[in-house]
Amino acid sequence: MADVLLTHSNHLYFDSKQVRKMQPYPPLQTLIVASLLRERGYSVALFDATFEAPAAGLAQAIEKHRPSLIVVAEDNFNFLTKMCLVRNREVAFGYAETARAAGIPIVVNGSDSADRAADYLAHGFEFVIAGELEETLLELCQRGPARARGIAGLWWRDPGGEVRCGAPRRPVPDLSAVPGPAWDLVDISAYRRAWLSAHGHFSLNLVSSRGCPFRCNWCAKPIYGGTYRYHPPEQIAHEMLRLKRECNPGLIWFADDIFALSGKWTAEFADAVEKLGAQVPFKMQSRCDLMTRDTVGDLRRAGCAEVWMGAESGSQRILDAMEKDILVSEVRAARENLRARGIRACLFLQFGYPGETWSDIRKTISMVRAVRPDDVGISVSYPLPNTRFHDMVRAQNTGKTNWNESGDLDIMFQGAYTARLYRALADALHQEVRSGEASAADAWKLVAELEPVSRSGSFQLPVLAHAGAA
Repeated sequence: MADVLLTHSNHLYFDSKQVRKMQPYPPLQTLIVASLLRERGYSVALFDATFEAPAAGLAQAIEKHRPSLIVVAEDNFNFLTKMCLVRNREVAFGYAETARAAGIPIVVNGSDSADRAADYLAHGFEFVIAGELEETLLELCQRGPARARGIAGLWWRDPGGEVRCGAPRRPVPDLSAVPGPAWDLVDISAYRRAWLSAHGHFSLNLVSSRGCPFRCNWCAKPIYGGTYRYHPPEQIAHEMLRLKRECNPGLIWFADDIFALSGKWTAEFADAVEKLGAQVPFKMQSRCDLMTRDTVGDLRRAGCAEVWMGAESGSQRILDAMEKDILVSEVRAARENLRARGIRACLFLQFGYPGETWSDIRKTISMVRAVRPDDVGISVSYPLPNTRFHDMVRAQNTGKTNWNESGDLDIMFQGAYTARLYRALADALHQEVRSGEASAADAWKLVAELEPVSRSGSFQLPVLAHAGAA
């Protein structure tokens, strides 16, 4: 028997884009809270839904472990969880039905449940944990579900069906007290097989910090708010060494919202990694204005192989509207600093922000041509609740409030162009960057056919030089 059965709702095979990418990562937040519960004396089991059919898998785990409590602890470091996808929500609702049929209380924590607490409670969850998971869950376990109502950070329904919430829970102030993931609970071999089959190498995930203090107005922060805290650099270096020795990944993905915010922390991290001999090639995401020569040098010492930066747009006007607080010129400078150290430089881009014109789109295309990134990730502007962007376009909602899966790319407000055009733009730029001009020619022709300006004769098909690895 287990005191707590942990699970999550990110099933790989319910997302066609992620099946094509085949880059699955273990549920990091779920494994971290498992370690914490164990430290406090609770027996813990895990049902990892990544590869297994969720409904049947949870039922089997319940039968095997006979838990007293089920916790859907979403991986709050995984961008797929942050996207609040409909199919993941449906998996979670199915879990609640399975748990209620077995007579076991079930609790949930994640970005989507934070936005839709009433919906999750209506679908059978006993409690929704808002904000960070650890301290609220520990208190719930200590009191037991029957006496948990009123706990800070918790949502529940009273006997009359009204939704209630406790006081906001303060974020964990000292991350040095948060243990590393319980890697023994997950079948690492399944992840290794998937990666090796698709890519010829194996990658695992870590996290060195929580949150982001910047204020891009489209970025939702339902778990961490505007806070930013980091683990001691020595602690993360030891976690790298642990992974290197126990799992031997060829690559580590640091899933932080923003890595290397502090130049001092980054230098100390590199020192600790070098001292321990813990270097494993890693990739991470950060801001272009943080990629200074000194910081990039420290990242290289620590083993950094690839940096993803939120460039978003090549139009300064659009960046300013997003309150991104970066300059287009800083994207170019960051790319050069990374190139000089032999680190791959990759860009996140988004199309469709309100007010974006075809001229702005062409500036983004021109920036890609000039910067020549090693890879790009492209999306369209996605209004998530509790963002200023969501408030701006709320009245223009098309009736759809969330994407079904990560490759959806539907425009959910009155955009300037069609979703089909934005998808065509994404395909064309992806092909140009990854495979070269000749490979992208047909994709750019489709963009030309879809763009209304082309019918006036003023559209000129972009001809981009190959923007692959320099």
